[in-house]
Amino acid sequence: MLLQGKKALVTGSSRGIGREIARRFLEEGAEVWGLCSKPSAVREELKALALDKGVDFHEVYVDIADSVLLGETIRTIMASSGGIDVLVNNAGITRDGLSFRMPMDDWSSVLAVNLTGAFVVSQIVASDMIRKRKGSIINMTSIVGLRGQGGQVNYAASKAGLIGFTKSLAKECGGRGVRVNAIAPGFIDTEMTQAVNEEARNAWLDSVPLKRAGTVKDVADAALFLASDMSSYITAQVLGVDGGMGA
Repeated sequence: MLLQGKKALVTGSSRGIGREIARRFLEEGAEVWGLCSKPSAVREELKALALDKGVDFHEVYVDIADSVLLGETIRTIMASSGGIDVLVNNAGITRDGLSFRMPMDDWSSVLAVNLTGAFVVSQIVASDMIRKRKGSIINMTSIVGLRGQGGQVNYAASKAGLIGFTKSLAKECGGRGVRVNAIAPGFIDTEMTQAVNEEARNAWLDSVPLKRAGTVKDVADAALFLASDMSSYITAQVLGVDGGMGA
């Protein structure tokens, strides 16, 4: 029970990587607040798991692109929870397209959710962590933020921004016992990547030294490590979970 007695907030918890992180944290004894835009298909499943583990799962709904409403929601969670020990900024969207044809709204919406949303949540949660002199913040970036990807200038910019945000916040908070790290998944088998056409999918897999797609559990296990005391001397790092793709 690596997270026994800890309270965790996971954004984008309704599916894919966020859903699996919430599940792994519950399995390891954490009380979890999952943030998503609407009731998820796994809410009752996660509540049942939490009950079995003797903890609670709370699903909270908000439009992460709405900075004002998001801030109010996080403050409510902080008040009801008594404070968060582990924050995972996982919420993210894509609006793919070539840069010279990209509508301004597609650029703005991706940055608002993927980058500004993480800033708004972290600003509130980190302030409390600093006061208590402990905590772990995990930002979900991407190999695309490290290497770029044609047709994803907005997504790549948001994920690269998260890396700079992670390293800067780590330096601000480190002296107060708060750790800030990022995870950069590679080609992970999720609902999002399953929508990729077979030719593109095979091209991605050919670039992975381990010759397989990653699983959401692979990423969730990395998040568990960074959330737990096993990583107590690790901060300002970007952990690649990519099968060697980013080497």
